[in-house]
Amino acid sequence: MNDLRFRLAGDADLAAVVRLRDDAARWMLARGVRGQWQPGELGEDHFRRIMERGEVWLAEDRDRVVGAWELWWEDEDAWGPQPPTAGYVHRLMVDHGSVPPGTGRHLLGAAEHRVARAGRASVRLDCLAGNARLTAYYVDAGYRIVGHKEGKPQPGGTPKSFTLLEKPVRIEPA
Repeated sequence: MNDLRFRLAGDADLAAVVRLRDDAARWMLARGVRGQWQPGELGEDHFRRIMERGEVWLAEDRDRVVGAWELWWEDEDAWGPQPPTAGYVHRLMVDHGSVPPGTGRHLLGAAEHRVARAGRASVRLDCLAGNARLTAYYVDAGYRIVGHKEGKPQPGGTPKSFTLLEKPVRIEPA
């Protein structure tokens, strides 16, 4: 993964992002993770909407998409009204069939770097309440649990409950 390159997604990348998300959902289901993601749940329309008000980032290895994440600049559904001091990472995903362990952490670091470059002091994210493995993953990456959100609306699905996590980052000059 030394050749991993990050870039913003564009309209031409939408099918690849949907495919990556569906493959990640299938990977979770095969490992017994229920209630999180379902294949076919989010389509190109979802990612296009995110690109209009936030950012969708791609990780590429040899011109092949191997990971992605959404970066939002506000998330009132989970965090309520907040001052503009954080970036919100959503749908961090990797192609588990083609990347080595640790690639997700590398993507998370790139997202944190982007938030710091934007002048925001912290990165926030949420994960499905009750997913102890994913919560531990983020805690091991330096995040701390700061709360819980019951009944957060979901694109294409019923509301779910989430654990809220936050990590401070050092603001970098733009």
